Amino acid sequence: MSITNTAWEIFNQSINDYHVKDNVDAPVKNQFPNGTLERILYAKNWIDTVQWHLEDIIRDTNIEPNEALKIKRRIDASNQERTDMVEFIDSWFLEKYKNITPNDNARLNSETPAWAFDRLSILALKIYHMSLEAHRDSASDEHRNNCSQKLNVLLEQKKDLSEAITQLLDDIENGKIKMKSYKQMKMYNDESLNPILYQNLKNDQTKI
Repeated sequence: MSITNTAWEIFNQSINDYHVKDNVDAPVKNQFPNGTLERILYAKNWIDTVQWHLEDIIRDTNIEPNEALKIKRRIDASNQERTDMVEFIDSWFLEKYKNITPNDNARLNSETPAWAFDRLSILALKIYHMSLEAHRDSASDEHRNNCSQKLNVLLEQKKDLSEAITQLLDDIENGKIKMKSYKQMKMYNDESLNPILYQNLKNDQTKI
């Protein structure tokens, strides 16, 4: 089985495991062995799945402002964790392909393998939830039909993306594409880079 197909199965296992309790505070139970790509992919999708539902919660128009702020802070932290995990996955691929010498005419790709898998993970979530809507008994026929059409588009996107990822990995293995990892350099959580944070820190130190 290809890495892409394995990743798809793992993403869906994570999504199904989450929905056993359907609770953003439920502990993750990653049963894949330590150090394996499978364990990393499962952890990656669990982060995505929890964040998906946090995004749902914060859009509740009746949510208390203080609770909304807590959820927003949690989403920010989750975004950072997601980025860190993607970069960790790219490190795994860099190690895997470290002995491959690119061809003289090898090209670069605008997207790394890990960020492509990130899109596949999110796509798995979209397909899961769109399928629920396409079959929801309490919804109207029009709603189910519209969601069924959207689901078909998502399934086609899944097929195309899976094929593209497989081709990308094959091209890296055959030296046609150079494997490089690009850091996101997110600034909003860094107290030394976010002007609001370092100004607040300076003010706090002044008060001491």
